[in-house]
Amino acid sequence: MLVGQVMELTARDRTGDAIRALMDLAPKTARRVTETGEEDVPLEAVKAGDRLRVRPGEAAPVDGTVAERRFSVDESMITGEPVPVEKTSGDAVTGGTLNKAGSFVMTAEAVGSDTVLSRIVSMVAQAQRSRAPIQALADRVAGYFLPTVIGIAALAFVLWLAFGPSPALGYAVVAAVSVLIIACSCALGLATPMSIMVATGRGARAGVLIRDAQALERFAKVDVLVLDKTGTLTEGRPSLTDVVAFGAQDEARILAIAAALERGSEHPLAEAILAGAEDRGAPRLDARDFDAVTGKGVRGTVDGAAVALGNARLMEELGIDMAAAAAQVSDLQDAGKTAMLLSVEGLLAGIVAVADRIKETTPDAIRDLHAAGLRIVLVTGDSQRTAEAVARELGIDELRAGVSPEDKADLITGLKDKGLSVAMAGDGVNDAPALAAADVGIAMGTGADVAVESVGVTLVKGDLRGILRARLLAQATMRNICESLFFAFIYNTAGVPVAAGILFPIFGVLLSPMIAAAAMSLSSVSVIGNSLRLRAMKL
Repeated sequence: MLVGQVMELTARDRTGDAIRALMDLAPKTARRVTETGEEDVPLEAVKAGDRLRVRPGEAAPVDGTVAERRFSVDESMITGEPVPVEKTSGDAVTGGTLNKAGSFVMTAEAVGSDTVLSRIVSMVAQAQRSRAPIQALADRVAGYFLPTVIGIAALAFVLWLAFGPSPALGYAVVAAVSVLIIACSCALGLATPMSIMVATGRGARAGVLIRDAQALERFAKVDVLVLDKTGTLTEGRPSLTDVVAFGAQDEARILAIAAALERGSEHPLAEAILAGAEDRGAPRLDARDFDAVTGKGVRGTVDGAAVALGNARLMEELGIDMAAAAAQVSDLQDAGKTAMLLSVEGLLAGIVAVADRIKETTPDAIRDLHAAGLRIVLVTGDSQRTAEAVARELGIDELRAGVSPEDKADLITGLKDKGLSVAMAGDGVNDAPALAAADVGIAMGTGADVAVESVGVTLVKGDLRGILRARLLAQATMRNICESLFFAFIYNTAGVPVAAGILFPIFGVLLSPMIAAAAMSLSSVSVIGNSLRLRAMKL
């Protein structure tokens, strides 16, 4: 019991790593803009209403609104989505989100414990401090076991001393000592830790890291599996998926022009187009007079022709007729892809589409998880249309799109309030509150450290099939523990009365303390042998 308490305290101490990882997202200082100039001040000194400058590559220090300039910000910490969000004057900015390019001035609104990041930290800490009901039950059982055995030994001593043959004291001592020895809880004490030790080693060989016994116990009973989209079901980065050509242009030419324009851009979608052009062997072209139109796209000159690549708003601004592409754009968007239109010399020339691809292993994994009896819920900060495309393709049972980190945690709590056992799989900081609130949190090994620190199960390879392996391992481990506990309880149930001398009046047999010690040792060996069977299980 003492060792168990030490292990529990050690595990609780490690949960502080998750809190520290979250807090590190916010900068320690902020650059305050005043009438006399600018100065760096400690984050604690920032007050609501202060004007703060956020330079390129820096994180917003607190929550607030944009006071000056258009820019793009990486909000993957909050939404889990890899594509930067365009911001303009009056838009909200969340503390901890990263400024991708160009400095801007913001007005502080929520500071200190009121920021979104601080609330996420609070939720993670609160969920991690909670104790599992099964742990309290185990404590109560352990509290009754020892007094009961000592009471039986004392009762045997008194009865033998009062009613036993001569020498009564000798018989009384032998009976009491035999009861204490044969009821020694070695087998009971070994049943759980031996199975857990073997199971965690077996899981590690299969790429499934188990943080503690509670995670295995809870995962074996899970009814609902909640999955994040980006980085869990998908690869977590945009890539080129489609190239559509109109008129006299061919696909290679369309892709070459798009790549020439995007070569001057720092947008993640530009990186996807450039990588796709290189992979498909598109010819390299150069663009001149490059101009990035915030929130719309890019334009320039390629081979002497005026070209533009962007969304429908950019095409409307340039007076481009988009009727020929309407059906294709709609189909691409329904498939969860981002479609960009390309114009050449005032005419629509083609479409370039990118998307965060679903991992190759995901469809098979979802099918196997359904077969294992799990109800699967997809929860994401992405748009409803994109999320629906993914859910439809994979056969997801339920979808929640456009949700915040707080919404994810509330969803988990709501499912648990219905009496369901819930597991949550994710890989981002935005998933941390939900991962900690779930009965079992599952982190993809490719994700953020804070996600890994908030969970009971980590999949080293980030492969969704690892969830099925973890499920099989959890069920086999709990079955193994139950078998070992059954052996130990049956042994004690049968052994204690015999050691107390119940057979003496009938058969004249009184168990020797040496035989009791041997029987106790053999019970431990049987439990260990049963636990070792987990080493050979197939995952």
